[in-house]
Amino acid sequence: MNLDLFIPEITLAAFAVLVILLDLFVRQKSLLRSVSLAGLIIAGGVSVAMWGGDYLPIFNNMLAVDEFALFFKLLFAGIAFLVILASADYVNKFERFQGEYYALILLATLGMMLMAATADLISLYVSLELTSISLYVLVGFLKDKKSTEASLKYLLLGAIASAVLLYGMALVFGVTGETQLGAIASSIRSMAPVAVLDSPALIIGIVLMIAGFGFKIAAVPFQMWVPDVYEGAPTPVTAYLSVGSKAAGFAIILRIFFSAFGTPFWLSENWGMIFAGLAVISMVVGNVTAIPQANIKRMLGYSSIAQAGYLMVGLAVMGVSMLPSSGSALAFSRFQGQAGVIFFLASYALTNLGAFIAVIAISNKLDSDLIADYSGMGKRAPLLALGLTLCLISLIGMPPAAGFMAKFYLFSAAVQNDLLWLVIIAVINSVISAYYYLRVVKVMWFGEAASAEKVPSSGAPRFALFVCCLGVLLLGIIPGLLMRLAEVAGRMFGF
Repeated sequence: MNLDLFIPEITLAAFAVLVILLDLFVRQKSLLRSVSLAGLIIAGGVSVAMWGGDYLPIFNNMLAVDEFALFFKLLFAGIAFLVILASADYVNKFERFQGEYYALILLATLGMMLMAATADLISLYVSLELTSISLYVLVGFLKDKKSTEASLKYLLLGAIASAVLLYGMALVFGVTGETQLGAIASSIRSMAPVAVLDSPALIIGIVLMIAGFGFKIAAVPFQMWVPDVYEGAPTPVTAYLSVGSKAAGFAIILRIFFSAFGTPFWLSENWGMIFAGLAVISMVVGNVTAIPQANIKRMLGYSSIAQAGYLMVGLAVMGVSMLPSSGSALAFSRFQGQAGVIFFLASYALTNLGAFIAVIAISNKLDSDLIADYSGMGKRAPLLALGLTLCLISLIGMPPAAGFMAKFYLFSAAVQNDLLWLVIIAVINSVISAYYYLRVVKVMWFGEAASAEKVPSSGAPRFALFVCCLGVLLLGIIPGLLMRLAEVAGRMFGF
């Protein structure tokens, strides 16, 4: 059974149960946070220790243990760790349910780890639902009108997206007779192009799967849930959704579309162009709609839609560059595109988490998410304002922040693959995004403070913000280490 290769997931499941049991007996609820953090540290440490081993399928080829899966397991553990730290002050809003909150974060992280490791459509669906159900509950944790409405909307639209995805998977299974990703790829390669075109069920199945995953990564036109859910959910949950759910969605898209649908070239080229089209409309709609937003959580929600568009530029690169060309410049640019998406996801996680951690600390004190109420925050909470400013600059893609290097890697790979038109649109959208990001910066540093009262926060959120800001700066100045790790993780595609 190779259970030793499943230790990170077992650890998170065990600690989730432990947190729920401890919640029944302990009065000092901060202990629950410490136990949850310990579980994430152990799971992340085991993932690091497993790095460098040989590729091994486990559970009858249902899950893969390779550098790609381990990279994302470590990333998800890190995201959950920072979110729990950032929640230290906020959890007082649902004091009676702190145990359930931490346990659900651990279970959602477990589901994301399984998504990154899945090598079969059945295990994919199970892991996806484990993550989704945990997030549905977390979104409604405040139990007020906005939170309940957000949770219900997320649940209903998520159920529809899940049904669309499942129907697409059923069509793919119906055509190929396989659920294992490698076996699906072999079945498609054995089919003549004429046979595939005469039986459009495979193409429809792939399109439906793109639609289902589009919901998870908040791509237009599947993004309708984002603004209301981001605004209504507890802010730490919004932060977790914005980076964890998106990273998990892209991880599974990478594995499925390159393990199962990477060949023949005409197939990958077509789904690559679909992602290019989705990238354009996501960037445009996300950035343009973010401009008039008065609520910072809604603004960051539309921003995340635009960021999904930038990430899909990398998917488009990988799709159109799958033409067999071993050792050629085209093969190298394809590999650069794969590593670029992984690097972008890691840098985006640090950047967006940092922005939300600052928002959590400020909004928790102000009891408001309105951008106008952030006026003069540079005087009331200079460190929080400085951290938020750095993260917003990174989201624009300006040096020396990590966002600049992330976009540089992706856009250069796109240019090498004759997608200059897509890069031009992405750059124009980056310029547009500067307007609403810098508007927040202007309000914080040049606006008139409504009060001279300071904005306090405990040590845990401040430490989480420091880690994010330090990571944003280091990845912007010396990105080589993470890029090398991303390149190693990208080798699971066989290039």
